[in-house]
Amino acid sequence: MKREDYRQHISAQFNAELDEVRSHFLAMGGLVEKQVTDAIASLLDADSALAVSVQNNDRRINQMESGIDEDIVRILARRQPAASDLRMIIAIGKSITDLERMGDEAAKIARAAQTLCEEGEAPRGYLECRHIGSLVRTMIHETLDAFAHFDVEQAFKVMKADAEIDMEYRTATRALVTYMMEDPRAISRVLSVMGVLRSLERVGDHARNIAEQLIFLVKGADVRHVSYEQVQKKLES
Repeated sequence: MKREDYRQHISAQFNAELDEVRSHFLAMGGLVEKQVTDAIASLLDADSALAVSVQNNDRRINQMESGIDEDIVRILARRQPAASDLRMIIAIGKSITDLERMGDEAAKIARAAQTLCEEGEAPRGYLECRHIGSLVRTMIHETLDAFAHFDVEQAFKVMKADAEIDMEYRTATRALVTYMMEDPRAISRVLSVMGVLRSLERVGDHARNIAEQLIFLVKGADVRHVSYEQVQKKLES
């Protein structure tokens, strides 16, 4: 299934409605990407004002999710789409939930950043946050780009990137636990940083979920809970 296959309808209005839902989804994704980027920056730069802005903007993401939900319900009621069109609607319907949860994680990071800013001392773990944050931002960007271009190979690349983030997260967590054992005075601050790392790891999970939905959309294959070798076979079929 290719991008142009979603433009072959008798009804021009139906084409327009599908394009509008997809555009709204990508716009929501763009805002979520910015929220995650700003949340990480607010932590690393000790920018309390930016942290507050991220928390306030979370409402916009929730509103966008509700609006897309309403669009989807209207299309299902009026158009009764079948085959590839139905897959698109299902994929977007599931993916906006993941985007909304990414936004929630960005708000959590921003709240932790605000607290750490007020304490005034940069704790151990910021290097890990910078590294994993960079991986996660790339993952979000590539997920949305894959969705924009119906690129299943890039979606598969995103899926594999999630495994790297999980590994980096486990390594960082072990190092921070060791540090807390050596310096109990840092426990409170380091726990806050570990919460940030956990949020970043969850954002990666949600990005992977969206990549899986894109593969379902284009190939009609459910690639959840299967090995990379099985995914590759489905992409080649």
